[in-house]
Amino acid sequence: MRVKICGITTVGDARAAIAAGADAVGVVMNSSSPRSVTPDQARRVFAAVSPFVTTVAVTSTDREEDLASILACRPDAVQVGGGLDLPHDAAVRVLRVLRPGDALRDDCDAVIVDGSHGTGRAFDHAYAKKCVATSSVPVILAGGLTCGNVGEAIRTVRPYAVDVSSGVETAPGRKDDRLMRAFVKICRTTDL
Repeated sequence: MRVKICGITTVGDARAAIAAGADAVGVVMNSSSPRSVTPDQARRVFAAVSPFVTTVAVTSTDREEDLASILACRPDAVQVGGGLDLPHDAAVRVLRVLRPGDALRDDCDAVIVDGSHGTGRAFDHAYAKKCVATSSVPVILAGGLTCGNVGEAIRTVRPYAVDVSSGVETAPGRKDDRLMRAFVKICRTTDL
């Protein structure tokens, strides 16, 4: 199972996420989240990530002008809500966030089923399973995932990947090395 650890705010946490086995690290930008970082902080985090780990700029902005500063950080992918479109020449993968009840999208490289947005609120099982069964693009599961529930979530929903933020933190934006390692280990050892 592939794992994205999101809400990374420091180079140290990025390195710890990679050491734990994360396939992708997410940095929140242009957001009211306590995990939101400046473009300079995002560039430092992305520079610390190995070339075999995907970097994701996560934003809740609906302002096209914010995209220039996000794209200037040179992430591998940009995670956006349903209403924002990236320029066709952006040369990044697009991950679209869907909330329960949203129609599936195929104008992206993957969808993230998440009604939580870093608040730790649990995902909607029925909606997530429906998305996995009918989506033409990979489905990433997020929302309230922890070491205590991710194994069952993987077995019942069968997503392409899982995305965790608050479930591996001691405080918003402060990742816990032990929790990140345990989370990734559970994901890797859960039988589908």
